[in-house]
Amino acid sequence: MQRAENRKQIHAVTEPWRREGLKIALVPTMGNLHRGHLSLVEAARREADRVVTSIYVNPAQFGEGEDYASYPRTLEADSLALEQAGCDLLFVPGHNTMYPSGLDHAVRLLASPDLAGVLEGESRPGHFDGVVTVVARLFNLVVPDVAVFGEKDYQQLLVIQRMADDLGYGIRIVPVPTVRETSGLAMSSRNNYLDKAERESAGRLNAILLHAAGQVRSGCENCIQVEQAATARLKELGFQVDYVAVRRAEDLLMPGSGDPDLRVLAAVWSGPTRLIDNVRVIRVGISGH
Repeated sequence: MQRAENRKQIHAVTEPWRREGLKIALVPTMGNLHRGHLSLVEAARREADRVVTSIYVNPAQFGEGEDYASYPRTLEADSLALEQAGCDLLFVPGHNTMYPSGLDHAVRLLASPDLAGVLEGESRPGHFDGVVTVVARLFNLVVPDVAVFGEKDYQQLLVIQRMADDLGYGIRIVPVPTVRETSGLAMSSRNNYLDKAERESAGRLNAILLHAAGQVRSGCENCIQVEQAATARLKELGFQVDYVAVRRAEDLLMPGSGDPDLRVLAAVWSGPTRLIDNVRVIRVGISGH
């Protein structure tokens, strides 16, 4: 596995690949890799001839009081795991590569407000602006044919897809299903913040979302009632709830009676740790448009 840290180094590796007609896939990460990240690398290998994984903890997507300073950085272990997973190039840009004029003077993108202003966008204002800004920069530096993202961050996936389409990148965005621990807890770098008791309890989040999804799937029309019941149950279990929402999968709007493809999404706090998760729902007996 090769390694690059700036534009010149990454182009020295990727341009010969392009001359050979090889297809390139990008897996953007913030490091502290787990099995969920490695499933993205495996998916990228199926989609392309060469795989680039980036590791960059992006300050632009952290809000005031969030965990940018303490976010776990485990580059040596990450590098070893990526090499074993078959990654061809590890891209580890510094701030000077990602924001040459400095973060305060950087040109920034604004995420599409209809997708970015709800759910996570309400809880973390400006977060998705930081996400699309850094992803666009990674696309410009790596110039991939394919980019792979996990469905755990489902709203982020939609925001990035919209950005890629609107800006005409021509990059195919490939979603990969969420990888879970045996308890059902969606794998996340922030799970490392959980103590033993919190970790055991956190798996119940997915169980409650699955129950809510089952209610919607079996024909319950009152999505607000489903959301309220799931919220009440989570609070009974000791979670602080940011939101539980049943939304259309394509655009996160409130579902109508004829919408078959939905998502149940949630964000909760377990102690000092914020957890997000989502479950897909295909409603029985409803065909698409």
